[in-house]
Amino acid sequence: MNKAQLGAALRALREAPGKEAKAVARNALMSPSKPSKIENANLLPSATDVERILTALGVSDAIKAEYTEAARAATAWRLLKRAGIHKGQQAAKALEAQMVTLRLFQPALVPGLLQTPEYIRAILQRHNLSEDALTRTISGRLERQAVLFDNTKKLRFVITEPVLRWRIVSPQMMAAQLDRIVSVSRLAHVDIRVVPLSAPQTDIANHAFVIRDDRMVTVETVHAEVVVTDPRDVEMYVRKFEGFEQVALSGDRMRTFIESLRDGFLTEQETG
Repeated sequence: MNKAQLGAALRALREAPGKEAKAVARNALMSPSKPSKIENANLLPSATDVERILTALGVSDAIKAEYTEAARAATAWRLLKRAGIHKGQQAAKALEAQMVTLRLFQPALVPGLLQTPEYIRAILQRHNLSEDALTRTISGRLERQAVLFDNTKKLRFVITEPVLRWRIVSPQMMAAQLDRIVSVSRLAHVDIRVVPLSAPQTDIANHAFVIRDDRMVTVETVHAEVVVTDPRDVEMYVRKFEGFEQVALSGDRMRTFIESLRDGFLTEQETG
């Protein structure tokens, strides 16, 4: 649901009981013009905005949950890019500061918290950022990595074997990236696992997702970041994560596996 669709839906919910926009604004503790701007797609509402409007309208909890979720999903990458992608790093850092447990599944790329500066730069260059924006975003992601050394948190990563083979950077830099993963895996509160291609599967590695404290899931799509908070949906992602976790390599077996791939990159670099 884009902002035009969301605005039209909120207008319909307001007009059904015959309420005036200004009255809704007053009850939602908003400026008189804000609901109208949202309804006319001149302003993208936050999830909090939508929740306040729907509370003022007196809709059911089910409707409120549905449209609040839609507002979260409407935060598209193009809007984030307009504001500055580095601000997305700040938002993620704030979430990670509040959480206790993180579970991250990634079938395509090395997770951001584990990426080297060279890998980060290669990933971000596809956004056609200015050099200043690129530098600030890289710095933001590296600052986020401080959470790796906070032993009050529990960080669990499951990645698939293709992540380790996908040639995002040169063989030498890929070897350094794999060394980075092995190094972080030795931290007592960090659990990194790798699902090898040889492992029998009963599930599909559809896309990356992050579960924070079993309360919120973020899913990155091509155009947007979708936020999931319904407990039933969160539980579905938890089960998916645990299923891949159970068939993944861990501990010394995982490190030996990654080191063998690293050695292959190093040999390639030496003979290239």
